This record gives sequence, C-alpha cells and structure tokens, in this order.
Amino acid sequence: MAQRDKKRRSKMVSSPTVITRMQAIMQKEMVREFLAEFMSTYVMMVFGLGSVAHMVLGGKFGSFLGVNLGFGFGVTMGVHMAGNISGAHMNAALTFTNCALGRMSWKKFPVYILGQFLGSFLAAATIYCLFYSAIIEFSGGRLTVTGPIATASIFATYLPDHSTLWRGFLDEVLVTGLLQLCLFAITDKENNPALQGTQALVIGILVVVIGISLGMNTGYAMNPSRDLPPRFFTYIAGWGIQVFRARDWWWVPVVAPFLGAYLGGIIYLVFIGSTITRRPHILEDSMMSEDRRIPVLPKTMPNPAMTSPLTPVSVSPTVRTVPPLSDPILLEQF
Repeated sequence: MAQRDKKRRSKMVSSPTVITRMQAIMQKEMVREFLAEFMSTYVMMVFGLGSVAHMVLGGKFGSFLGVNLGFGFGVTMGVHMAGNISGAHMNAALTFTNCALGRMSWKKFPVYILGQFLGSFLAAATIYCLFYSAIIEFSGGRLTVTGPIATASIFATYLPDHSTLWRGFLDEVLVTGLLQLCLFAITDKENNPALQGTQALVIGILVVVIGISLGMNTGYAMNPSRDLPPRFFTYIAGWGIQVFRARDWWWVPVVAPFLGAYLGGIIYLVFIGSTITRRPHILEDSMMSEDRRIPVLPKTMPNPAMTSPLTPVSVSPTVRTVPPLSDPILLEQF
C-alpha cells in the first residue's frame, strides 16, 4: 500500500499539472489575442448594453447621452484591457480593415472574430439576466421587437420608422468610415497622434462624439460584433425570428460597417497618409523641461508594438542615454 502511494505521488510530481499546461497554452500568441478580444469586447458590451437597458427600462435613470457615454467609456476600458495584447479591436470591421490593408495576417481574422462574437454574446446574456425582472415588468411578460413596449432594442439596433433601409445603410457606412478615419488619425505616429497612454480615452471620446452627433438615425452600430451576436441571443431567448425580419434590417449592421471601415482606411491613407513628409521632427525649446531632458513619451514599456491601429506607439526595451539639449535633437535618436 505504501509503495503504491509512493508511486502515485511520484507520478503526480513528474507529470505537468493542469495549471502548468494552462499557462503554456495561455502563452501562445493566438490564444492570448483571442482571450484579449473576448474580454475587451465583453467589457465594452456590458457597459454599453447596460446603459441602453437603463434608457429603455429605467425612465429617469437613463438617457441617450447615457448610452453614448456607456459605449464610449466601455470602449476606453476595453482598449486599456487589451490594447497591448491584441490591439483591442472589439469590432469585426476594424479587424477586416487591418487585414485588408496588410496590417495584420489574415490567419488571425477568424480568431479575433470568434473572440469578439463570444464576448458580445455573453455580454448580452449577462444583461438579460441582470435586467430580466425589469424587462418582464416593462413589457408585461411579452418579449416584443417593435411597438411601445419593445425590448429587443436593448440588445441590437433597429431601423426607426422615419428612415429607409438604404438611407440607414449609407448612415452606417458613413459613421463606420468616420470611426476608422479618425482611428488612423489618432494613432498615426507620423502625423499628430494622441500621446502615449491617452489613446484609450481619446478613442472613447470619439465614440461618444459620433453617438451624440450621428447616432439618432440607426443607433450607430458601426460594428458587426456589437449587433449580430446580441441579436442572435434575443432570437434564442424568446424574442423569436422577428428580430431578423423587422424591416429586413439585420444584415445592414453586419455588411455596412465592413464597407465603411475599409473606405475610411483607404481615404485616410490616400488623402492624409500619402501627404505626410517622412522626415525627422525637431523638438523645439518650448517642449523642453527645466532639467534639459525630454519628459514626454518615454519608451520604457517592455511590450512589443502591436499591429492594430489602436496601439500604434512603437516601443523598444533598449534604453539609450539622452544627450544634453544644447542643440535641437532629432526624435529619431530615441
């Protein structure tokens, strides 16, 4: 008996533990990027859909401005969470554009999309569980897609009565194009990017601005990963096939953002990116600190640069000595 226990303990020590195996799997690049997209999308969607639930169900507790802030700062939190791992796309249209423009490999496309869709679907399930009693009370137990007590709009976008299908399509193309155009501007280190560490906040503010200025017509989905998985959840949760039939709108938030994001990326590269003079920039005296050192954008982060437009700052683990500023200094020295 003692010999059998000894062999068993020896076998347990010599074989890899479950935790060790999990750690080895988690270190694989594809797995880390999948989990980063999953978690960042989940966080963004919980904050965003929760704010919509407050507007639909909560009366004085919610507002359209609150929805914009919920999605905007949900994006900010997602970028903070996954920016240095996957780039925190959280948007299938942005992932497609990065692949189409050669900024990332196509083999990563299904990995990113799967992570985003699963995170979005789980976020919809989370909001459904949290607000279930409020949904039932508001709707009288009837899960409807249209009408005065409709609750399906908590989870996905629906075309309002004042708009037409193709006008809504063009609206989604425009807002997604503006999103991608501005993202390239925010993160283009050869132009005038947001300072390192502020990209997440600036991108969140961008989403808020798009919402409060152009969000009324279609609900500014701008993102297949934001609209399709929650819509599918409502289909299986009791709202039925009507979530796909209502004014034949369901395909527009899936197709239009792909076209809009790609056009936005191309327009930026042609109109702005191609006109930037690729030359060293001189730091003026007004940017220098009292101790005669450069205090902005220190390249001390150990993580490699990402291939996403959300984390453009190229960093290096090598620390170089900063020369005194008796003369103007080229940024390329850093």
